[in-house]
Formats: sequence, structure tokens, C-alpha cells
Amino acid sequence: MADISGTTHRASRLELEQRVARELRDRLPLVAAQTVSAITAEVPSYSGTLTGQMRDKIENAVQIALGTFLQLLERPQTSAASTPLVPALEAAYALGSGEARSGRSVDALLAAYRIGARVSWREMAAASVALGLPAATVAEFAELMFAYIDELSAASVAGHADELASAGRAQRRNLERLTQQLLAGEPEEVLLRSAERAGWQVPETLTVALLPQAKLRGALALLDEHTLESSEELPAGEPGEETAVLLVPDMHGDRRRQLARVLHGRRAVLGPARPWAHVSSSYRRVVRVVGLGIAQPPDGEPLDTDRHLAELLLSADMEALTDLRARVLQPLADLPSATAERLAETLRSWLLHQGRRDDIAADLFVHPQTVRYRMGQLRQLYGERLTDPRSVLDLTVALALPTGIATAS
Repeated sequence: MADISGTTHRASRLELEQRVARELRDRLPLVAAQTVSAITAEVPSYSGTLTGQMRDKIENAVQIALGTFLQLLERPQTSAASTPLVPALEAAYALGSGEARSGRSVDALLAAYRIGARVSWREMAAASVALGLPAATVAEFAELMFAYIDELSAASVAGHADELASAGRAQRRNLERLTQQLLAGEPEEVLLRSAERAGWQVPETLTVALLPQAKLRGALALLDEHTLESSEELPAGEPGEETAVLLVPDMHGDRRRQLARVLHGRRAVLGPARPWAHVSSSYRRVVRVVGLGIAQPPDGEPLDTDRHLAELLLSADMEALTDLRARVLQPLADLPSATAERLAETLRSWLLHQGRRDDIAADLFVHPQTVRYRMGQLRQLYGERLTDPRSVLDLTVALALPTGIATAS
């Protein structure tokens, strides 16, 4: 709050006669009315708002503020703690808080003070001259009055700023609570209440994006202002690296491609779009893909979980997949481990490339003749199973995932 010692000390040097102070106080209702009229006429934010009971309340506040100033001059105090300026400053602080809650800007508030100071002094100066105050006294009176209004203005600005800061903290808490409820899959009625409390506009869908916390700010600046964020401890990056979760509204179709461009180069994992109240399923999808340890695309594109649905399906029951893999690889069990691994890798590529030798060689970085030699070994070991539809299905499913994913727990 403003330092009140200056005005109080200087007021003690200019003690008005009680007759003069009484005459000036009698004019306060007129001064207050003219002040409010000028503010409503000149400040757009107040136009049409200061009417009826609200106008009466503001006029009364102006009278009290000016009356406090006259009281300082009429009965100057030597102790700042006991001065009548203290409640005036507290009232000004409360006014600033109220204006922030009403949605009016600090610029509008300061404009109102400037206009109020101008109109009040014009009327008070005219009355002072009419009462025969010496010019030097009138000048000092003016200086004190503007200093007093400056202190009231500073107190209101402080109240306005503190209210905005407090409201901002409250909204952030509400948005954080809503984000956690969305990720946890709370019932829709709970989510709707939280969204209303946070002042958050409910979208049609939400998409989860996971990325390192250090990459977050640049991305947020390019995303919808209603994007929600949360910090999560997930093994998505380097050891000790904090991870951020984004819930991005209405990212499907062309907008999903735009989201991918925004996340390019940020080591992001992108979940599917889901109805907003069911975004927890998008979050679970991202968590599963992260847990599988699928490598980030080398071109800097986000790791799009929609492109890894087969891996997700095949890893849904890792114990069954491990058993199936062990059964279909049984013909290789007696071979040295390095040889068995090379043949299993070749068999997987043969299945995925439908036997195209050149494609298999390119995939394995070997000569096509090497592929021919290895497949000869595999046909000898597997026999008719390489042409039996049921066996081929088992082999394809068992070997579809890379070894690192298939052996994950």
C-alpha cells in the first residue's frame, strides 16, 4: 500500500480554517456528481454502468474520499498510523480489487482517477478562490490534493494487480485440477463442473501429446489457448528429464497434421483424438506406446500412436506373445544363439516382405545370396510349416514385433 507519511506530513503545514473546510465540504455532493458524470462520459468502460444504486454508491465514495482529504487539512495528524488517510487508502485498494473482478482494465481505472482529479480540483479551486484563500494557499492546496489522489490511485492499482494475480492463481489451480480429472477418467458430470469452475471452454475432442518439459513453451505458444497441460513422470526421454502432457482441443483431420508440424523436432508422442470427456483413453494409449520403447521417427516427426496399432495389439498380452514366440522358434532352439538370432531375423523379414529376396537383403543389409542361403536353412528346419496357413499366421504374429518389444515385460 502507498506510503501515507508524505501527504500527512505536508497536510500538517496547511491547516484550513474550520469555516473554509465546512464551506468546501458542503460542496462535495455537487463535486461528486460532476465527477461521476465526467467519468461516465469520457471513459468507455464506465459508460452505461454507473447508474441507479451503483452511481449513488460511487458518488458517495467520491464524497468520502474528498471529505477525508479535507479532514487531513482541518485536523492534521502527526502520526501516520492514526491518520484518516489509512481507511481511505484501504477503500481505494478495495475499489481496485472490485474493478478487476468486474473485468475493467487498470487503464480504465487510471483514466477515471485522472478525470476525477481534474473535475474535483476545478470545482474545489473555484470554491477556494470564492472563499478568499490567498493564491499561495490555493497553490499548496492543489499540490496536496493531487498528491492525495495519486496515493489513492496507487492503492487502487495495487488492489487491481493483486486481485488479478489471485484470480490467475485460482484459475491455474482449477485448470490443473480439471486436467488431472480428465487424465484419470472422472465422470463427465464431474468434469463439466470443473470446466465451468475453471472457465474452460469444452471442445468436441481432445488429443494427448507427450513431450519433454524443456520443449513445452515453444509448442504452447503455437497451440490453441485452451490447451491444458500437466507434468508427468514417464520414461519418455533422457534419464531425469521431466515430461509434459498436453491436452489439445479439436485436433483431427487437417488440424492433426498441423499439430504434427508444431511438434516436429520436439521428441513428442501423439495420441488419438477422443471425445473430450474420454481423453483418458488417448492418455493410456500414449503411456502404452512409451512403455513399449518404440523409437522416435528419425525425421523429427512426432511418434504417432495411430501408426503403431499392430504393436499395441500384439503387446496386449505379452505373456501369450512370449509363449507363442518360443513355440514357433522351437526349430531353432538347438542352434548357437547368434545363428538362431540371425535366422529368426531373416524369417521375420521374409514374412513381412512376402519373400521378395532383394527387399529382404536391403532390410537386413546383407547380400541377396546370403538371404538365399539362410532361407535354405530355414526351409530345412521348418519344412512344410512355411507353407501351412495356420503356421504362417503364428509365425507372422510371433515375429511381427521387433525383438526389443516382443521380449519386454
